[in-house]
Amino acid sequence: MTTIEKIENIVKKLKTRRSKNIIYIIVAVALVSVFAYRFYMVSQENRFQVFNIVRNNIDNGTPVETLRMEQTNGILYEPLTIKNNTAFVSGARVNVFKIGQKSGSCRIVSVSKKIDLDTGMYVIKTSNCQAGMHYIEKKQVGFYVPVSAISGNSVYVENNGVANVREVVIMDRDSQNALIKSGLQNGDIVILSNVKNNEKIKIAE
Repeated sequence: MTTIEKIENIVKKLKTRRSKNIIYIIVAVALVSVFAYRFYMVSQENRFQVFNIVRNNIDNGTPVETLRMEQTNGILYEPLTIKNNTAFVSGARVNVFKIGQKSGSCRIVSVSKKIDLDTGMYVIKTSNCQAGMHYIEKKQVGFYVPVSAISGNSVYVENNGVANVREVVIMDRDSQNALIKSGLQNGDIVILSNVKNNEKIKIAE
């Protein structure tokens, strides 16, 4: 039997009623399988809840950065413009500077207690200081908090997973940190992130 005759026999068999029924059944099973698979995938997708950051923060708390307070001997920096080892400051700033304070190898050797009549300022004498802006170190013991975490005269502290506002007294500050005189204790956890009073929080690890 030739190849053409074989193909003709196959076509004749496919034309019979039984063959047609088998083909219909195969097609029907395939269609049902496709719809069943699609239904399963849709049901699986519906099981996954769309992530919502607001709902997540309400349920689990807003993630925050924190700083545990420990009284330390820290450093604040006060700007001072020096020329010929001499600087002039106002009466509001003169008490900030003390003999012996440094900025690298630059050192304060005297702080005038009397106003200079020619300039209306107080004179600070230094040694080994190049002309220009210097940042004089002020070493003090206390609680140091980033100024970005301070709002007015208050900070937020963690209390059992909740942010609570706490009033503090600021003794001194520079452009980055503030020295807290009172209002904080060793072990207090100050919140560095932006929060509201009584807001539920989660400390970031």
